Amino acid sequence: MKTIDQLEQIRAEISAEMAPRFAADRAQGVERHIMVCAGTGCTSSKSLTIIERFKAELEAQGAAEHNRVVRTGCFGLCAMGPVVLVYPEGIFYSHVTPDDVPEIVSEHILKGNLVERLLHREADTGEATHHLEDMEFYKPQMRIALRNCGKIDPENIDEYLAVDGYKALTRILTEKTPAQEIIDAVKASGLRGRGGAGFSTGQKWQFAANADSEDGVKFVCCNADEGDPGAFMDRSILEGDPHSVIEAMIVAGYAIGAHQGYIYVRAEYPIAVHRLEVAIGQAKEYGLLGEDILGSGFSFDLGLRLGAGAFVCGEETALMTSIEGRRGEPRPRPPFPAVKGLFQRPTLLNNVETYANVTWILNHGADAYAAIGTEKSKGTKVFALGGKITNTGLVEVPMGTTLRTIIYDIGGGCPNGKKFKAAQTGGPSGGCIPESLIDTPIDYDSLTAIGSMMGSGGLIVMDEDNCMVDIAKFFLSFCVDESCGKCAPCRIGTKRLYDLLDKITKGEGTLQDLDTIEELCYHLKDSALCALGQTAPNPVLSTLKHFRDEYVAHVVEKRCPAGVCKDLLRYDVDPDKCKGCTLCTRICPAGAISGVLRAPHSIDHTKCVKCGACMETCRFGAISKH
Repeated sequence: MKTIDQLEQIRAEISAEMAPRFAADRAQGVERHIMVCAGTGCTSSKSLTIIERFKAELEAQGAAEHNRVVRTGCFGLCAMGPVVLVYPEGIFYSHVTPDDVPEIVSEHILKGNLVERLLHREADTGEATHHLEDMEFYKPQMRIALRNCGKIDPENIDEYLAVDGYKALTRILTEKTPAQEIIDAVKASGLRGRGGAGFSTGQKWQFAANADSEDGVKFVCCNADEGDPGAFMDRSILEGDPHSVIEAMIVAGYAIGAHQGYIYVRAEYPIAVHRLEVAIGQAKEYGLLGEDILGSGFSFDLGLRLGAGAFVCGEETALMTSIEGRRGEPRPRPPFPAVKGLFQRPTLLNNVETYANVTWILNHGADAYAAIGTEKSKGTKVFALGGKITNTGLVEVPMGTTLRTIIYDIGGGCPNGKKFKAAQTGGPSGGCIPESLIDTPIDYDSLTAIGSMMGSGGLIVMDEDNCMVDIAKFFLSFCVDESCGKCAPCRIGTKRLYDLLDKITKGEGTLQDLDTIEELCYHLKDSALCALGQTAPNPVLSTLKHFRDEYVAHVVEKRCPAGVCKDLLRYDVDPDKCKGCTLCTRICPAGAISGVLRAPHSIDHTKCVKCGACMETCRFGAISKH
């Protein structure tokens, strides 16, 4: 157990001046820190092998004593991973492989020469970028929730302490700060829940603080059951900065009068689970969790609960039911969790990103946070940028940043010169934003006004090759699979909606089906028990609103304008372009193409399985689909 004075001494000794690598290592003769991303994305691309290769190569070249290899969290640049940063220079290398390590060590580490071929080059200018802050990807961003990701070793509590970690908690406990003062600060900041609903975080804390329990027991919970397709914001925070969430939960427990917390994290996040286990163990060892924290008289403990991957357990009442050891199904509300939540006791539940903002607010002031963003949407928002976009990865921008800035300035636009068509925000619960609304500011109210929603932060980009009917069908199929089945509107309604969309993509739909779909969507929104069913129609309604012409083309013309829906596709050979090379006949798995050498070929549409192999193989552009 550490005393408060010892914690302050650690902060003083491990100075964060070295961007933010530490003066304590310099005093011991360490000249450089080699930071390697060890988040899930880079780990899947052999970053752990890169780490071990660095250690072995430094040892082999006699440089291990003066250089330290540090595994860290996600830098956000998933499209450029595995990523390596070398401090104190702050040089950034992208797409590093284990075979690149000897050259980095021999040239950069030992001789001070940059490995030019591994430097990132901007797509528009081709100029090499040496430092992260100089990249176009980072310039529009402002990192608060992600402030420590990629900068510290998430498995070393001392590094978290060096960047003001547990500073807010220490001040609160030593100064005996009134609980109401903490809640008022969270209220004044304007922080809204980052899990999707956007409810006032301070107000939620107030409700939990005001609630009474017969035995005085209350709980603090963290929703880390991130289930949206393409979303990985919470996972990356837990992998790169787990102590920020732990500290905020302890503060929340102090504010509402709770002494036990639970982090509900999906078991498919093994790295996040491991780092949470390490962080909780370190916090207990330092006396920051458990009985009589720092001798203050306040006690708070924290446990992990693993979810089996059910999307519906992202809904707060279903999550709590799962923690209780029962099947994760939502409960009717009211009573709300702040009154009767986990084990029927008053419970505060926020998601990972929400908690990650709390200690920044307490350290920098509510006014500083409220000055960021828009009038009704304060602070920053983290997005997982994916789909048809050049720079996939994690993005954190001030609220009110336009979709255009995210897509083009940060994301680099759609690859291969394709035209941007739409962006899906909010995952299966959100809606599609068309190109005509690309200048929409990203905040809670603006997105709701155009038929979408913030959601937890998934942002999927689509280009001209995406069929919007197929996109709506995909998200709806996800909701059908993930429905718990407790209420009939969701259990039956989502399946009925999916069947109608499937009928349309097969060319069997009617104009009457479009009216039926729209009517069914509103019935489902009004009658489903929980947010899964209530929001499942959003992708359908938004695509009907902004891309109705595509639905009509499927129904009336029996044609998929994007050439995606297989049942509506037709492949044809242009006789003027066909050279009769016979390559397509040899590649066709169904024997649907016929013709003789050096003469135009033809496709038998009764045999064609529409696999597209012929079109991909043709060297003369003679085969087209329509």
